[in-house]
Amino acid sequence: MRDAGFIIGSYLITLGAIGAFAVRTLRLGRRLADSVPDEDKPWL
Repeated sequence: MRDAGFIIGSYLITLGAIGAFAVRTLRLGRRLADSVPDEDKPWL
């Protein structure tokens, strides 16, 4: 049980990095989608 702090900390750092990457990717995607004209968006 003395390694529990290291393991939990590692999980928190990993999940935090994945969450930050997801937020950054979504923000960048939305910004790029705003720069594309509507007629060039096949997903609409």
